Amino acid sequence: MASLDASEVAKLLAEYGRRTALAGGNPYRSKAYLRAAESLAALAEPLARIVAEGRLREIPGVGGAIADIITKLHRTGCHPSLERMRRDIPEGVLEMLSVPGLRPDKVLKLHKQLGIGSLAEVEAAAREDRIKNTKGLGPALQRKVVQGLDIRKAALGSRHMHRAAELMAAAERNLRRALPNLRRIVPAGDFRRGCELVCDLSLVAEDAKLEDGPELVKTNQLSVYLTDSEHFGSSLLLATGSNAHLQQLRTLAEDQGLSLTDRGLRRGDKSIAAKTESGIYKALGLQYIEPELREGRGEIALARKHLIPRLVELKDLRGILHAHTDQSDGGNSLEEMAEATRKRGYEYFGVADHSQSARYAGGLSVERIRQQHAEIDRLNARFDGRFRIFKGIESDILADGSLDYPDEILREFDFIVASIHGQFRMDRELQTERLLRAVANPFVTILGHMTGRQLLRRSGYEVDVEKVLKACADHGGAVEVNANPWRLDLDWRWHQRGLELGCMFSINPDAHSIAELDLMRWGVAMARKGGISADRVLNALDLRRFSQCLADHRNRTALSSAKIRGSAHQSPVRSGRFAAMGEG
Repeated sequence: MASLDASEVAKLLAEYGRRTALAGGNPYRSKAYLRAAESLAALAEPLARIVAEGRLREIPGVGGAIADIITKLHRTGCHPSLERMRRDIPEGVLEMLSVPGLRPDKVLKLHKQLGIGSLAEVEAAAREDRIKNTKGLGPALQRKVVQGLDIRKAALGSRHMHRAAELMAAAERNLRRALPNLRRIVPAGDFRRGCELVCDLSLVAEDAKLEDGPELVKTNQLSVYLTDSEHFGSSLLLATGSNAHLQQLRTLAEDQGLSLTDRGLRRGDKSIAAKTESGIYKALGLQYIEPELREGRGEIALARKHLIPRLVELKDLRGILHAHTDQSDGGNSLEEMAEATRKRGYEYFGVADHSQSARYAGGLSVERIRQQHAEIDRLNARFDGRFRIFKGIESDILADGSLDYPDEILREFDFIVASIHGQFRMDRELQTERLLRAVANPFVTILGHMTGRQLLRRSGYEVDVEKVLKACADHGGAVEVNANPWRLDLDWRWHQRGLELGCMFSINPDAHSIAELDLMRWGVAMARKGGISADRVLNALDLRRFSQCLADHRNRTALSSAKIRGSAHQSPVRSGRFAAMGEG
């Protein structure tokens, strides 16, 4: 039989991975197959050439064992292990693994106990209440299935930003090898616009030999827009989008007797601007609009008045806050994390391990806090002012909105990130009140991942975001832009409202290892998409100003605590519905 192309092998490898998961094998191995399958689907050159040249291991996620499987699938269209697994589980059952939150063991129980054999059947069973009374499944799983199905429908074909970046970097390498005449290659589509989930894998490439004008080449899941140097700007603009932004640009152009196509901005047959995006915006009387803002949400009106601020950049950030060490659930020591931060050019590092109620994550007892603080003092003495570690904690917000240490312990920290890690199913009013009380706590410096969402896994909890943003502005607490690509919380669509209300933001990696310190780039992408400038970012302050900011905050906290101790009255939040819930 004829050998299979990359898209066909990708489908088979993805099936291999899903069947491996159902067979109860190593879950990391199953995920590795799926990741490699996704990389194959985005290849920019023929798989046959890569196999023949022995370059399979250059593909992201492909090691020696997976390369052998790909080679066999490519050459024969089958694999003995895959054929064996096919005899055990019907094909329709594999679809159910695409539901976020539905683990392989639960998929097997649904199949064996209820005879469910497809995505449509599991949806019908969940919506008809047939799962909740089944032994070993129950109402919690039924709710999870319904929520997962909704998430799946909303995000079909999407991938996380960091994964899209890996795929497009690999595609660029492949393109440069396959087409040596290419010059500039730039990511486009929703990735270039900084969207939190990426559907459109697009690259714009300048082809030195192109003669007939811009053209589109589709390769599996990848779109490559080939263009020449004279039309590079217009090709990049159109390939970046969004549709709403481009439509508004075209309307503006038409009002000026112009047209906008992949040949550029034109008046009849005359080219006005095409070489650069900035030239096109300038010719339309607009300030340059950064790609992240191009969503048709008022950016053109601002650009006409030249009111778009300079957006925050990674180079603006002077310190890293909210990072974990091996004292809680991180993978590296405090010293290793601090040194890695310093070597990346930052001026300070704010450790924020989990607090004592987070037993699932090795949360720190009071005794362990004191030990960590002693180590911080020792390391800071060694740094001698050239770099500084700040004493922080990620304190759990309890059900009643209080933090999980007494005030005498809280005041020992330089800063506190307050976050919710449980009891997500509170109703909207109670969850909002919980957050309002936490934000009103004078010890809180930063509100962590405000809505608790995990992209492609779970929706955030119900909360009145506007009320919480206003409280952050009123009490001086910064709002976290969590840079972990699975979170990217707070959603960028709320950033502008936060700015209007007077909020400061803090771009934090929520790092659990040295490698995750580099997640900062995704938080910056989200902040830029929300229109945030560096002067509204807490950790864009240099070491001297950040230290002074924390000192001022501690002074206000001491004054506020004294007033609270001297008052016989409860705070407005405390006297609300939480009063009956106690302090737990």
